[in-house]
Amino acid sequence: MIDLIFYYAQEIVFIRIQGNHISFSSGSNGNLSSTIEGLKLNKAGVIKEHPDLKDREDWKEEAIKRFKELVKSFSNEEAVAEYVIQDLKKYGYTPKWKQKQGFRRVKI
Repeated sequence: MIDLIFYYAQEIVFIRIQGNHISFSSGSNGNLSSTIEGLKLNKAGVIKEHPDLKDREDWKEEAIKRFKELVKSFSNEEAVAEYVIQDLKKYGYTPKWKQKQGFRRVKI
């Protein structure tokens, strides 16, 4: 298990990676966490990443499916964490901390 902490404007975002499962939560909603299905996806952002979904009615479901397949394609949690860090940096998230289960957290 790997936990990541990001800052986004005035908000703190927590991401937990357990195998092929990723959960997201923010400092504003307390201990509530959500999987990718519970997140609000920006259609413009999804289309930027996957232009072929532009005219599809099920763009959100297909984007979630592709994300899950991508996560499953990584060999380990460390690779997933690196992908998440690099991807969220593109959208203005600032990575701050990373903690592997059983280890102290380290500043990113």
